[in-house]
Order: sequence, then C-alpha cells, then structure tokens
Amino acid sequence: MMRLNMILLAAVLGSAFYLVQLQYESRTVYAAMDKTQAAARKLTTERETLEVQKRAQTAALRVQSIAREQLAMREATPSITQYVTIRNGQVTVSTPVAEAGQIAASGRKP
Repeated sequence: MMRLNMILLAAVLGSAFYLVQLQYESRTVYAAMDKTQAAARKLTTERETLEVQKRAQTAALRVQSIAREQLAMREATPSITQYVTIRNGQVTVSTPVAEAGQIAASGRKP
C-alpha cells in the first residue's frame, strides 16, 4: 500500500510540475504575442503617417514651387519649345514659333 501511495504522490507531483511549466510557457508566449501586436500597431500608425507626409510632399503646388525656386525651371511655352525630328538617320531641330516669326519678319507666306 505504501508503494502505491508513493507512486501516486510522484505522479501527482510530476503532473503539478508539468502544469506549472505549461502555464509559464503559456504566459511567455502570450506576452511575446502582445508585444508583437503592439509593434504591429506602431508600424501601422507609422506607415499611415508616412503616407500622409508623402501626399503632402507630392502636392502639385509644392512641386511647382520647388521646380521654380530650386531648379530654376519654367513652364514650357511655344516660344521655347523645340521639336526634334529624325528622318533617314538625320536629326533636325526646329522651333515652330521662331520659324513663324522669321517668316513674318521677312514678309514671306508660310
């Protein structure tokens, strides 16, 4: 009888230790999962913030002002437009408005 009691006591202690170990692992995994979810929420918020900043940076008025001020660009007008034509391997550059002005100045008809 004493042997049976000792075997049962060892089985109960073994199962109790196993249960404690499983609870500890469960808490550890839950804490890691909670940290991961918090990091995911933080990354999502950061991504949304960056999207808003990206939209603000690509606004048309901002791009135009940077092009004028920093890059010294100007809008294309017919007077500064040049057309490049390639025929039979030969490249020709023409400015239609300038040519029209030369024609008008010379009195010729186009």
